Amino acid sequence: MIDQQKLAIEARGLTRRFGDLVAVDALNLSVPESMIYGFLGPNGSGKSTSIRMICGLLTPTDGSVRVLGKDIPREAEALKPDIGYMTQKFSLYDDMTVLENLQFVGGIYSIARSQRKQRIEELLAVFELAEVARQFAGTMSGGQRQRLALAAATMHRPKLLLLDEPTSAVDPKSRRDFWAKLFELAELGTTILVSTHYMDEAERCHRLAILDHGAKVADGSPQELQDNIGMSIVEVSSNDPYVAQDLLSAVPEVFSITQLGLRLRVLVTPGVADPESLVAAALQSVRLQSSIRLVKANLEDVFVAVTQKPARELPA
Repeated sequence: MIDQQKLAIEARGLTRRFGDLVAVDALNLSVPESMIYGFLGPNGSGKSTSIRMICGLLTPTDGSVRVLGKDIPREAEALKPDIGYMTQKFSLYDDMTVLENLQFVGGIYSIARSQRKQRIEELLAVFELAEVARQFAGTMSGGQRQRLALAAATMHRPKLLLLDEPTSAVDPKSRRDFWAKLFELAELGTTILVSTHYMDEAERCHRLAILDHGAKVADGSPQELQDNIGMSIVEVSSNDPYVAQDLLSAVPEVFSITQLGLRLRVLVTPGVADPESLVAAALQSVRLQSSIRLVKANLEDVFVAVTQKPARELPA
């Protein structure tokens, strides 16, 4: 249980307003050490603002946050040596080589020259950058630049790594390789907070919070969230999914419908005793070749259930 684990991040009522806009609304967060914890949410949901408050770059309007035992933002300066921060946009120098970028970052963290050389050699090997060490960063592929950015963020062996949508501009293989590195870091004791809007990445996290319009609307392990969705998921395979979707959209107990090729994932609101029969009855008015079955929830179903409002209110 989280209550029995030592926390790397503990936020209570963390809030940030920009004028009338509430970017983060009373966020409560408990992130145990050595865990990959995810922020899942669309653009504008408060993920980046939360991360900036956690690392001390942005002062909260209200609430409190402790990071690695330090009160933020009051002790933000003392926290800097213990955190690494990787932004969504590549933030190193395009007109410097891989080696020069790492040497520069090592200097920023005041790593002694004798230790810096050895540490850079380690990073070049771990992140598979040795062959491109003298290549300009601006000429590298997206995956290579991503590995370089992660190498730079971990130069000083931080206890906490904050990653703000780090894989938004790379191909699926590079994303998979990147996550393999994150698991290695977590295994070695690094706590990782990563924001993402990719469902497959969120499923890789040990735990995650789903944010919507600045508020946390769900929190738990991916499996816990899927097991406790509260709704029934009915999969409909049909030769005419457009007609099927049109019919099902008129059913008050249908919360949402997602089309996947010729299949529909139909979320049915709680309290319906036989969701399969409900869906079948709605499709009986036309002759559709279709199969209907109950399926287990996936993380996208959870995301829809906690962030999307139904098109209509259920009748009283």
